[in-house]
Amino acid sequence: MARRRVPDPQPHLNQTASPDPASMQRHRAVDTTAATVMVVLCALWGLGQIAIKVGVEGISPIFQAGLRSAGAAVIVLAWMAARGIRPWPAVEMILPGIAIGVLFAIEFICFYQGLTLTTASRATVLIYTAPFFVAIGGHFLFNDPLSRRKALGLVLAFAGVAFAMADHARGTPAEVSWIGDLLCVAAGLFWGLTTVLIKSSALRAEQAERALLYQLVVSAIVMLALAPLLGEAGFTDPTPLVWMALAYQILVVASFSYLGWFMLIRNYSPSQLSAFTFLTPVFGVAFAAVLLREPVGASLLAALALIAGGIWLVNRP
Repeated sequence: MARRRVPDPQPHLNQTASPDPASMQRHRAVDTTAATVMVVLCALWGLGQIAIKVGVEGISPIFQAGLRSAGAAVIVLAWMAARGIRPWPAVEMILPGIAIGVLFAIEFICFYQGLTLTTASRATVLIYTAPFFVAIGGHFLFNDPLSRRKALGLVLAFAGVAFAMADHARGTPAEVSWIGDLLCVAAGLFWGLTTVLIKSSALRAEQAERALLYQLVVSAIVMLALAPLLGEAGFTDPTPLVWMALAYQILVVASFSYLGWFMLIRNYSPSQLSAFTFLTPVFGVAFAAVLLREPVGASLLAALALIAGGIWLVNRP
C-alpha cells in the first residue's frame, strides 16, 4: 500500500488513518477529475485558516475549537449512520483513539491560540511543518526511511521556518509575536505526532471515518471542558461574520471536505493525492493577503516557497 501524508488542517486537517482494507486494491492513478477536486479541497483548507482568524474575533479560541469539533462530530456521525459504518471503537482501539483525540485537542489549542498572536498567513505556513515531523517519525518508528529526496524536503522546510522567523530580527507588525509563531509550529508538531501515532499503532488498520470521529469527540470534550477552566469568556462578539466563519469550519472544513478526501483516497493513489497538499499553504497565504489585507513580505514568500517545495518532495510518489 502506498503511504500518504495527509493535509488539515489545519490540520490539517488530521485524517491520517489508512483507507479501509477493501479499498486498497482499487487505487488508480490520479486523473483530471481527481486532480481538480484536490485543488478545490486545498483551496477550502487554505480558506479554513482565514475562517479561524475571523472566528477568534468573536468567540474565544479554545471554546471555538471545541465547538468546531463537536459540530463536525455530529455531521460525521450522521454520515456514518447513512453509510452503515459502526461508530463505536473496537476494544483495542479505545486507548489509541483517546490518545489521538488528546493530541488533536492539543494541536488545535496551540493553533487557535497562535492565531490570536500572529497573522493567518504566517500561521498557515508554520503549521505545514507537520509533514516533516511525520517524515522524521516515520524514519525512526516505522518502515518509512528517509530517502535523499525526503531529506532534501526536510532541509527546505526547516529553512523555510528560519526565513519566516527572520522577520522577527527585522521587526514585524504589532499583531505578530514569537509566541504566536511558536504555537503554530507546535501545532504542526502535534499534528505530526497524531499521524505518527496512527501509523505506528493499531489505528493504522482503522476505518478513516472512525479515526476522524475519535479525534473530533475526544477533542470536543477536552477543549469545551478546558475553555472555562482557563477563564475563556466563550462568545465575546458573535457577529454574523463570526457565525459564518464558525459554520464554514464545521460544515466545510472539518466535515464535508474531509469526507470528500476519504472518497478520493478510496479510489485513487493516496501518495499521488498527497503531493497536491503543497497548494494548501499557498492558498492560505493568498487568501490572507486578499481577504484580510495581511502584509506578505519577501521572507514569508521565501518561507512559503521552501515549505511548499519541501512538502512536494516529501510526498511526491
